[in-house]
Amino acid sequence: MGRETRAVSKRPAGTGLAARLANVFRLTVKELRSIRADPIMLLLVVYAFTINVYSVATGASVEATNLAVAVVDEDRSALSRRIADGLTPPLFRPAVEIGAAEIDGALDAGRVVFVVEIPPRFEADVLAGRKTAVQVNVDATAITQAGNGSAYIRTIVADQVASFLAGRDGAAASPVDVVVRATFNPNLKSSWFTSVMQVVNSITMLTVILTGAALIREREQGTVEHLLIMPVVPSEIMLSKILANGLVTLVATGLSLVLVVQGGLAVPIAGSLPLFLAGAAVYVFTVAALGIMLGTIANTMGQFGLLAIPVLLVTQLLSGSATPLESMPAGLRWVMWTISPTPHFVSFAQGVLYRGAGATVVWPPLVAVAVIGGVYFAVALRRFRRVVFGA
Repeated sequence: MGRETRAVSKRPAGTGLAARLANVFRLTVKELRSIRADPIMLLLVVYAFTINVYSVATGASVEATNLAVAVVDEDRSALSRRIADGLTPPLFRPAVEIGAAEIDGALDAGRVVFVVEIPPRFEADVLAGRKTAVQVNVDATAITQAGNGSAYIRTIVADQVASFLAGRDGAAASPVDVVVRATFNPNLKSSWFTSVMQVVNSITMLTVILTGAALIREREQGTVEHLLIMPVVPSEIMLSKILANGLVTLVATGLSLVLVVQGGLAVPIAGSLPLFLAGAAVYVFTVAALGIMLGTIANTMGQFGLLAIPVLLVTQLLSGSATPLESMPAGLRWVMWTISPTPHFVSFAQGVLYRGAGATVVWPPLVAVAVIGGVYFAVALRRFRRVVFGA
């Protein structure tokens, strides 16, 4: 408090809000020049919003594509051949036939992900109405592809059996015809989801790193002491760092969505891009305050990096961008909704960018982000005054 009082006393008489805004503007320009003078940080920003987004969207596919499958055909019937022929690209590679004794070896060696075992007298049992079964052996080390692929195999087997029976005289048609229509992502392409969520993750990571590193860099170089003799207060210094680094992040976000997500990956953006960027500005303010708070806890850049890694991992893994929040334990879900802004922003981003929701629908998570951001800013400002200004 003493430091800030002495700084305020150096202001010329008659200054007020206009002088504070002028100070914030000048300090923001200083921060932007510092970012421009750091090529490594600029390279990190460009990489995070271009190559990283594109590679995650195209390389980390969770859908079933070109999965290796084998068939153990112990029936040698027309129906068993129809099932084997139904396992076709692009979901599966052409099915290879193996013997029952080769199942364990093929799975252990990783040559196939699925082995479909058709028992003897399978077609005869189906025609006679007797209960029978097709066994599907799965290599579940690739858990997502294993789950999706198993569901496709069950559907293919059921469809082939139903089609086989429907083509015979006197066969009764299925009493229920299930029709599935996927909304917002008709072809269930994982790149439509992962690309946008990777942009959200990059916003979180870059904002925390840029703001925290800016503070640590000044503390390590000793330039922060220069601010102690200037007619500025801690809140102005904090706001300038948030505005400068937040502006860089928002510009990179907008360009990434337009050039990489929409242009390079051909992912449609259903909602309003200005609305999303407005919500992203609120979120950037919140996580920037978190970055400054971490910068006041750490004394060196190495300490800041070690401190930021677990914070970023927890906020991103438990944000709902990779796995739904509903799958988490109730207590953990409540904690994340209470202390972390990321789940709220992920909900906001999915509503705007995926479903085309308007402001009247997505305002509750945005308000939650703003409230959490206010708490983060107050705590960060308190620590900033005490650690940097000694107040």
